[in-house]
Amino acid sequence: MQILSQIIKSKRTKLLLPIALIAAVLGIFFLFPWANEDKKFQKQADRIFQEEMLANTLNMHYTLAYPENYGITDYEVVLPCYFGMEEDFSSQILTDYLDNLYEIDAEKLSEDNRYTYQLLVRSLEGSLEGSSFSYFEEPLSPSSGMQSQLPILLAEYTFRCERDITDYLSILDQTDEYFSSLALYEADKKAAGLCQADSSLNQVIEQCSTILSKTELDSGTHFLQTTFAERLNNLLQNNIITQEAAEYYLSLNDRLLTTVMQPAYDKLADDLLLLVGDGSSLPKGLASFPSGKEYYSHLVKETTGSNLSPDAIKELLYPTFRAEYGALQTLLRENPQSITAWTQIKNDTSFPYHSEADILADLTTRMAVDFPLLPTAGTETGNTDKFLPAPSVKTVSNSLAAYCAPAFYLTPPLDDTLNNVIYINPLSTSAGLELYTTLAHEGYPGHLYQSVYNNANSNLKDTHPVRQILWYGGYQEGWALYVEFISYDYAIDLAKEQGNDALAYAYEIEKHNRSMQLCLYSLLDVSIHYDNASYEQIHNVLCSMGIKDAATTRAVYDYIAEEPANYLKYYLGYLEILNLKEKAMALWQENYSDMRFHEFLLDCGPSDFETLEMTLS
Repeated sequence: MQILSQIIKSKRTKLLLPIALIAAVLGIFFLFPWANEDKKFQKQADRIFQEEMLANTLNMHYTLAYPENYGITDYEVVLPCYFGMEEDFSSQILTDYLDNLYEIDAEKLSEDNRYTYQLLVRSLEGSLEGSSFSYFEEPLSPSSGMQSQLPILLAEYTFRCERDITDYLSILDQTDEYFSSLALYEADKKAAGLCQADSSLNQVIEQCSTILSKTELDSGTHFLQTTFAERLNNLLQNNIITQEAAEYYLSLNDRLLTTVMQPAYDKLADDLLLLVGDGSSLPKGLASFPSGKEYYSHLVKETTGSNLSPDAIKELLYPTFRAEYGALQTLLRENPQSITAWTQIKNDTSFPYHSEADILADLTTRMAVDFPLLPTAGTETGNTDKFLPAPSVKTVSNSLAAYCAPAFYLTPPLDDTLNNVIYINPLSTSAGLELYTTLAHEGYPGHLYQSVYNNANSNLKDTHPVRQILWYGGYQEGWALYVEFISYDYAIDLAKEQGNDALAYAYEIEKHNRSMQLCLYSLLDVSIHYDNASYEQIHNVLCSMGIKDAATTRAVYDYIAEEPANYLKYYLGYLEILNLKEKAMALWQENYSDMRFHEFLLDCGPSDFETLEMTLS
């Protein structure tokens, strides 16, 4: 099974779907001896990319707006399901891919193809290594499982033509088989001794009963009904479909939601209920399972893109925590007048920007000094507002808010980068500084900017689209956290511009507090999943930090136990970027600038950090 996480980029903590040119002119061949190898690579990359797209229509739709432009004209709509023993089949496919790629002489490839080749081979080798760890993946996590992710992906499934509607409805019609396959996977996990804890299963069961409410469906107010109608109306207004067709599709959507998808949720809840008992009652770390430590080491590498071992990660995190703790204590001691302002940040009404549009406008203005324009936008500076697409900022549905991250961004297809959506969860994102830094993380200069830049750069250089199927969580979330911390500096400047020095200090305190917390949770992640730390040990650590409420410490432990390597994806990714920045400063010396470093990161990414460091040097 393979987690395709490139579709949703989430903030602060938060898809599982199973895997499923002929001759050159003689003179040109002698001028370019690598041409034959480029053709061989193109052939293999085409095969891998198209097979991955054809195996998963939902993923294809979020990767390509117009698949026909990439040689995909005839396809069957597939929401791939788990059928048991799939890892063996998956490893055969990965081995076949790699055997064909190993036959290519990478040194004879063009520069761009050589870079893509290196990333592709490393990614496939990592996936092949991971295929030996059967049943460790968790597609139905309470915090990030497909029971909550799939409805969001369906609600944002763009309709550009009538085929998109019929594809969408076909996916909807397959949700019963899909959820049944996930239940089968969970049963196989239990047989292998790797089932979720009872408390986690019970949370997922509860979610199944609320996410697709029969009451909302009966009244026609569920977001999968209202968003479907809105998308149909757009096509209707543009004369892409007729009124008669629209009415038919509306009726069919309602019928599939009530007769297929809603019963599928009920059945999933029933199937999971049968798994409750006999296993662990509460979550525990991977180290408590056979081969769990080895899997965790693999997972950290695959999730973060860092080659650091868990022990080396701890050696990096401990001094970082001490430094952040010390900086925080110094600020609190030297600026006691700011403590009250800091404790009241979530209720602060003095922040100058309240609407998402105003916040994003301010962020794009401030980032212009140190962040490059899009590759297709020319070379002039200082006018980022003229080319950065404005996203739609939406509120998470009430039926999903309790299970969703504070915010998340949906990546646009490679060939349609202007339509961007950021979701804000009102239950966990307050106005003022938090909304400002959240929109920086998800929007500008965060995920949205990074994704649009990457797509524009790929299209400009004609990079093979196979890179779109490679996922680098540490690079992507590390970048978003890196620029989020920069946005704290922007907010500090805002407060100073208002003449409010106490509030400026409060923002700086919060910046170090957030960094310290993420560093602490990253250390706890390694402790729980690699050192097999118990809840009691974690509780004592948190108590020493002043977090003594048992319900809070239990929630922290359970979340980290259910989402291994998640905090590391953010914080270790961030620290790896800082490490690259230091090396760039030493290498470039007087030629260093933040603008140049950011352009390097954006031009070379997404990538693992070993490849980035080799490219830098």
